[in-house]
Amino acid sequence: MTTPPSPGGASGAPGGTPVPPRPSRPPAVAPARQPSDPVQGGGLFGWLQLRPTIRIRLTLLYGGMFLMAGVVLLLLMYYFVQQAFHDSSLPRIGIGPNVQVITNGQSLSEGEFNQYIQESLRVQQAASLTTLLRKSLTVMVCLAVIAFILGYALAGRVLQPLNRITRTAREVAGSDLHRRIDMDGPDDELKELADTFDEMLERLDRAFDSQRRFVANASHELRTPLAINRTLLEVQLSDPGASPDLQQLGKTLLATNERSEQLVEGLLLLARSDNELTERRPVELSEVAQRAVEVTRPEAAGREVEVRSQLNPAVVGGNGVLLERIALNLLQNGIRYNTPGGWVEITSAPAPGGGGELTVSNTGPVVPGYELEHIFEPFRRVKGADRTRSDKGVGLGLSIVRSVVRAHGGAIEAAARPGGGLTIRVRIPGV
Repeated sequence: MTTPPSPGGASGAPGGTPVPPRPSRPPAVAPARQPSDPVQGGGLFGWLQLRPTIRIRLTLLYGGMFLMAGVVLLLLMYYFVQQAFHDSSLPRIGIGPNVQVITNGQSLSEGEFNQYIQESLRVQQAASLTTLLRKSLTVMVCLAVIAFILGYALAGRVLQPLNRITRTAREVAGSDLHRRIDMDGPDDELKELADTFDEMLERLDRAFDSQRRFVANASHELRTPLAINRTLLEVQLSDPGASPDLQQLGKTLLATNERSEQLVEGLLLLARSDNELTERRPVELSEVAQRAVEVTRPEAAGREVEVRSQLNPAVVGGNGVLLERIALNLLQNGIRYNTPGGWVEITSAPAPGGGGELTVSNTGPVVPGYELEHIFEPFRRVKGADRTRSDKGVGLGLSIVRSVVRAHGGAIEAAARPGGGLTIRVRIPGV
């Protein structure tokens, strides 16, 4: 594994090897829901235990409209046929002399015969309407099934450009901002959406390129004079003929210069770690934590703080150097904001559902509950902490930790210990 940068400021201000700049997008603290995850639909689809995609909704819309049109057409046809039967009638039939009409063994008079004919006609008309309704309903159900199938296929065809836009957006989020949709075809609403998306990507690409150039230039322009100042001060302090007052002034200026270097390194790393990772590799979390423990043991011994570790194997996905920076900053924060005779404990373990969990607990001053939501903000310290001592860092350590966790798509939470100190838990997803 790559050797980490040398430990920096107070709450873990970084220094050393810079992290290569990457394209970014606003990351989430907790892993976001994947597009394939089922969700509870809302409104009309509240009863569906699946994801109500636009394709499904369009299919239901197409099929539903066809079904409604079929029902209306069937009712109108039934009404018109019934009206036609009602308007139709047979002329009255007369029976001549010496003519006898017998049905079902009974002899019918002329009036009874005409009544019998009309009743038989009504029975036949009712039977014909029933047959017409039954067969029409059967045909309509079959056509409705075909309509839903064709509607699903047609909706997929119509939404194909939108799927292309979605795929490109995912590729841009997972790789770089140089990809474009470049949609061809008719100048409709979907092409207008694609062109607008391409214009947005172009502006974002220029903005991030400008940011990366600024960070690189600022890194060079800010580090160079500070390094020159440090060299000049060290040369002056190495002069045996320097007076005690000059020696004291040089030490004070050297401590101030060191604090400025920590601040610059912390700000640059904070700006870079806000970018979400574009390349993830398997990293053993216990090895990362063990390297951080080895780096911080000398400082812990000098402050009379015991470092404990209970490291279990847990493979996560991410950048090894940045993950080591998480463990290093948390340990440095626990060591420097502690009391003589206290302790710092770091543990690693597999997380439920995959990934790994890193937990750092430490003794120290009591942290009020209302301060917990602010401790991850840049330059924020617990009320009462000494802001003038350079050995306590520049107040960027926990901000960098949160930024790196976000870049890995993980989650971080802090809780105050009853006897004083903090317990900070970090969850990093797997590969």
